[in-house]
Amino acid sequence: MNTLQRPDGFPTDATAVELTWRKGKIEHWIRFGETIAEQRIGREKRIVGFAPGSLFAFVRWAANDYGTVISRIDIVRAVRAGESYQTLPFVRPGGEILLRLHGWSKVETVLFAIDAIEALGIEPADVSPDHWRHLHNRLSVNEPFHAYSREQHRAWQKRAAIGGFDDDGEAR
Repeated sequence: MNTLQRPDGFPTDATAVELTWRKGKIEHWIRFGETIAEQRIGREKRIVGFAPGSLFAFVRWAANDYGTVISRIDIVRAVRAGESYQTLPFVRPGGEILLRLHGWSKVETVLFAIDAIEALGIEPADVSPDHWRHLHNRLSVNEPFHAYSREQHRAWQKRAAIGGFDDDGEAR
């Protein structure tokens, strides 16, 4: 399947992500996020879809005979129709990139941060977009970051609930 094509039966407003899994060679997976559609293309490929406004983490890793050649994590907000977006490989049409890091040490740090959020009983897809931007900015320059807290999450939920912000943290 060409990644530019939308699978038959996919919701027209869904953000489609192509995943490949060839153990030890190419491994693309979703770390968090709720899919609304899925189509298997073969043994090694599938396409998943995300609802507009939802957040997901997309991990890409590849190796050759000499070791790892790429490790990358992107935390993305699926866009709504008419919104501007940034393009990403294997993501159609694209999305709002909240975090984009490469290099195994940084990817691993983000995965540990996601684990810590889950340990608090918080779904990572519900975390404030500002936290993912903070994590991106701090890790990009090799600086320590602030861990997400229940208090920060409650503040984000209250801020979003008053109606002044979309689920992506942008003012209406």
